[in-house]
Amino acid sequence: MKIRQFKNHDKTALAKLFLESRVHSWHWLDSSKWSLEDFEKLTQDEVIFVAEQDQQYLGFASIYLQDNFLHHLFVAPNVQNHGVGAELLGSAEQLFSGTGYLKCLTENYQALNFYQKHRWKIIDTGHCEDGDYYLMSKEK
Repeated sequence: MKIRQFKNHDKTALAKLFLESRVHSWHWLDSSKWSLEDFEKLTQDEVIFVAEQDQQYLGFASIYLQDNFLHHLFVAPNVQNHGVGAELLGSAEQLFSGTGYLKCLTENYQALNFYQKHRWKIIDTGHCEDGDYYLMSKEK
């Protein structure tokens, strides 16, 4: 598996992976308004890491560097629990200049367990259009 920086030619494949992964991972939400265009809109001005192997896209992470904020980390459903998320998370954490932050939907138990396993701590709660979330942090 290779982790690398996003290139413009990745956009179409990652848009499909993003949509498919959200539908799979956030199954309790209404996905009828989600579209392929969401990837470009929701990762604008972010650093994006891409995980790939044998010319297959495995996942991506997008980071809003100004706030040390991991905005998205999605892994293709067929390769979850194979270390892809951990590699992407490690790459994102290396970019943080200080404490890193992320939001994890409270209903997303699999993601919550994943982040806690990687020593992220819940520091607050909040609410967004997708529901309640935990604000999590990890010291550099």
